[in-house]
Amino acid sequence: MTTGKKTAIVTGSTSGIGLAIAHALAAEGCNVVVNSFSNTDTDHAVAKEIAAKHKVEAVYVQADMSKGDDCRALVGKAAEKFGTVDILVNNAGIQHVAPVDEFPVEQWDRIIAINLTSAFHTTAAALPLMKAKKWGRIVNIASAHGLRASPFKSAYVAAKHGILGLTKTVALEVAEQGITCNTICPGYVLTPLVEAQIPDQMKAHNMDRDTVIREVMLDRQPTRQFATVEQIGATTVFLCSENAASITGTPISVDGGWTAQ
Repeated sequence: MTTGKKTAIVTGSTSGIGLAIAHALAAEGCNVVVNSFSNTDTDHAVAKEIAAKHKVEAVYVQADMSKGDDCRALVGKAAEKFGTVDILVNNAGIQHVAPVDEFPVEQWDRIIAINLTSAFHTTAAALPLMKAKKWGRIVNIASAHGLRASPFKSAYVAAKHGILGLTKTVALEVAEQGITCNTICPGYVLTPLVEAQIPDQMKAHNMDRDTVIREVMLDRQPTRQFATVEQIGATTVFLCSENAASITGTPISVDGGWTAQ
């Protein structure tokens, strides 16, 4: 990808998929804004590491993605620092599992806010900057659950389906202005959070590590292989490239065949 010195915001990017995307874009020459809600020394160190490794500028900006004002301020601070925003990756997300009739209302509200509404706010704030340059790339990180449902994940599934609808609408609105908007739909990705679940699953099912991964965690993923954070990063880089200029409003599945079934 030829980016020049484009500026990219990646929400929820101090670990896991978001961090890998931030590194992948920085490796292509982008200045990067990384984000979380916690504002710790470790968060700021992530930005410094990205800058040092890839010889770009990288900054950390704290923002609570459950708050619309914070989402819009994140874009504003990025533009203040770098002059514009060329690439926006809406990656921030959380999960909670419960039956619909027992689902805590506060968890529903928080999941919808962080997984869906935050992308509306950041996109609305970034689009005027992209329109001014007649170039922009918006990549929303959804899930296989944006295309399929699972029980006990009502808020997450609803939010991820919503992200696909938002993606299509934005893509149509800016189709003639050099801006694309697409969605990546990962299946199970081996992140630190998923890795931490494996011992509990081994205990719950009385299985060894390899068996619980293949037969429980990856039961819906025909390859029986986790996607990697690097693969999601590389897919993002491609969608931000000129080679992907005609791809817009599209969900890209990186799910080992999950949604092919």
